[in-house]
Amino acid sequence: MEKEEIKKRIEELREQISYHNNRYYNEDNPEITDYEYDLLTRELKKLEKENPEFITTDSPTQKVGGKAKREAGVLVKHNVPMLSLQDVFSKEEVFEFVEKMQAELEESEFTVELKIDGLSVALRYENGELVKGITRGDGITYGEDVTENVCMIKDVKKKLKTAVPYLEVRGEVYMSEASFLKVNERQELLGKKVFANPRNCAAGTLRQLDSSIVKDRGLSLFIFNVQDSKGISFTTHTESFTWMKEQGICVIEKYFVCHTKEEVWDSIEKIGEMRGTLSYDIDGAVIKVNHLKDREKIGATSKVPKWAVAYKYPPEEKETRLLEIELSVGRTGRITPTAIFEPVRLCGTKVERATLHNQDFIDELDIRIGDTIIVYKSGEIIPKVKAVIKEKRPEDATPFHLPEICPICGAPAIREENTADLRCTGTNCPAQLSKHIINFVGRDAMDIKGFGEVYVESLIQEGYLKNIIDIYRLKEHKEELIEKGLIGKEKNTTKLLDAIESSKKNEPQRLLVGLGIRNIGKAAAKDLIKYFGSIDKMKAASYEELLEVPDIGEITAQGIYDFFKNEENQKVLEELEKMGVNMKGNVIKEEGGKLSGSIFVITGTLPHMPRSEAQKLIEAHGGKVSESVSKKTSYVLAGEDAGSKLKKAQELKIKIIDEETLLKMVEEDKKSE
Repeated sequence: MEKEEIKKRIEELREQISYHNNRYYNEDNPEITDYEYDLLTRELKKLEKENPEFITTDSPTQKVGGKAKREAGVLVKHNVPMLSLQDVFSKEEVFEFVEKMQAELEESEFTVELKIDGLSVALRYENGELVKGITRGDGITYGEDVTENVCMIKDVKKKLKTAVPYLEVRGEVYMSEASFLKVNERQELLGKKVFANPRNCAAGTLRQLDSSIVKDRGLSLFIFNVQDSKGISFTTHTESFTWMKEQGICVIEKYFVCHTKEEVWDSIEKIGEMRGTLSYDIDGAVIKVNHLKDREKIGATSKVPKWAVAYKYPPEEKETRLLEIELSVGRTGRITPTAIFEPVRLCGTKVERATLHNQDFIDELDIRIGDTIIVYKSGEIIPKVKAVIKEKRPEDATPFHLPEICPICGAPAIREENTADLRCTGTNCPAQLSKHIINFVGRDAMDIKGFGEVYVESLIQEGYLKNIIDIYRLKEHKEELIEKGLIGKEKNTTKLLDAIESSKKNEPQRLLVGLGIRNIGKAAAKDLIKYFGSIDKMKAASYEELLEVPDIGEITAQGIYDFFKNEENQKVLEELEKMGVNMKGNVIKEEGGKLSGSIFVITGTLPHMPRSEAQKLIEAHGGKVSESVSKKTSYVLAGEDAGSKLKKAQELKIKIIDEETLLKMVEEDKKSE
C-alpha cells in the first residue's frame, strides 16, 4: 500500500472509530458489535505503529472514553484518571504481555478477572461515608456527578464498617439479563423505544434525572479496583479485594491469582467457559499485575495502564440447520420471527432459538427453512444468526415471508412507516391484551385511579379481562374478586370498582386515547373531539373530512379511518356505549385570544418555566400545542438543547420564538382584553 493510500485509510478509520465512540460512550446506542469495533481499532493501531509520522493527537488511539456530559449532573474533576485498557485478542499476545512483565519485575504475580460489559464509575468515601459517584466522562479530567443515582443501586455500599479518611474505588454498573428483559417489556407496554442491549440500558439509566427510575430498573454493580486511599494501604490488589469484602463492598465475582503465562491462559479459558452460565454479559477477561508497587514501577501511558490488558474473546460460532421459523406477537402487537434450529452449544449452554428480528433481516441474509446457518454469541447472552452457508442449501429450501395477518387473532398486520416492524392491528388480540388495558385505564386515557399494572395482569390471568369491555363488567364479579383478593380486600375492591364506574362520565377525548389508535395521544384526541364534537360523528367521518382537522396528517387520518371501519372495533364501541360510557360529551369550546388559531410546538428546556406550564399558558390564550412540527405549525417555542424539531422548523421556515417572546405575546393579549 502506497503512503497516500495508507494516510487515506488511517483517516477513514479515525472517522469511523470516532463516530462509533460517540454512539457507544455518549449516546449509549452502538451500531456495531464490540468485535467489529475491535477489528477497526486494531487495524488503525497497526497502521499508526507502522507509520508513526501519521499519528496525531486527536486520533481515537490517543484518547480515553467519550466526553463528559451535563445531562445527569454537574461535572466533577477526576482525582485519579479512569483509563481504558489495552485490548489483546490472542494467546500469543497474552503470553507476550506476561513475559514482558516478568522481564521487568523481580517476582511477578497476576490476577485474571471477569470483564463485565457495563458503565464505569468511581465511588468516593470520606470517613467511611459515600460522598460522590462519578461516571468515566472523558476519563482524564472530568466525569458526571451521578451520586443520587448510584445510591439507588442495591450493590452500592453507602457506609463502610471502617471509617477510613478517604477511599476511592472503581467499578462497573451493569444490568442482569433478567432485569434487562423486564425493562424492555415495560418499555414496550408503554409504547417507548426498547434498549438494544443491557449495557446501553445500564448507561442510559444511570444518566436519568429521576433517580426513582434507576431504582425501578434494578441496576447492579461490581467494584474491581481501589483507585486511591488515605488512612489505609494495601500490598496487593487481592489484599484490597479481601478488605473491601469485609467492608461489605460488592467486588468482582470471579478472579484467579496466577504466576505463569500458562496459568494466566488457563484462567482466561475458565472464564470463557463461564460465559453461558452468568446472569450478565461479559466482554472479556482482564489480566493485571497483582503487587501495587510493581504497578507504580511499570506506570501508564496517557491512555492505558501498562500493567494490565483486556483479553477479548472471539465470537463463538457454530453451524446448524434451520428447522422452522416461529412467529410470536408481543404485548405491543409486534410480530417477531424466531429461528428454530438443531441444538448447538455456545459459550457453555445449549442453544436452539434465535430472533430473526423482521422481514428485512430475513431478506438481507436470504434465510430459508432448511438452510445451514451460522449462529454465534459475541460476549453476549442472546444468540444471533450471522449468515447462511448457501453452498450447503438443499434444493427444497423454502423462502419465508411474514404474513399479512396476525398469527394469534387473524387481524390485518401492517408494517409501520419508516420501520421494519410488522404489527397486529387487532384491538382484541389476546397477545396485546395487557398493553391495551394498561393504556385504557392509564392517566392520559380513562384515568381509572388505582388500576395498576399488577391488578391488570392478575385479572387477565384469572380470566376476568378478555377485552376492554370486561373492565366495566368487573362489578358483576365483586364478591368473587373480594374472596380471591385479586384487588385487595373489600374496601380496596369497592374503591376501584367505583373509580371504574365514575370513568364512564369522562370527556370523550379520554376514551379516544384509551382506544389505542396509533398516533392518537392527548393533543390529537382533544383536536378531534373539538372538531367533531363526539366519537359518533368522528366514526362516520370520511378520510377527507379527517384530514380537515388541524394537525392531523395523512397517516394519522388513514389510521383513524381504518380503525372505525373495522367490524371488531365497531362492536367494542357499541358495547361501551350500551354500558353508559360517554361518547358524546360537550364540544370543547375554543377560547378567544391573541393566540387563537395558532399552533405551537415546544422543544428544548425553557429558562424559567416547565413545558407543561408553557402549554397551559398558550391554551389559556386560545392557542394549541402540537407534538410534531408540520406545515400547519405557526410557531416553534425553543429552549436550550432543542433538537430535531428545531431543525425541521428551520427547514420549513416556521417562525421560532423563545420564552421571552411568548410572554410578550401573552402580555399584549392581556392588554387588549
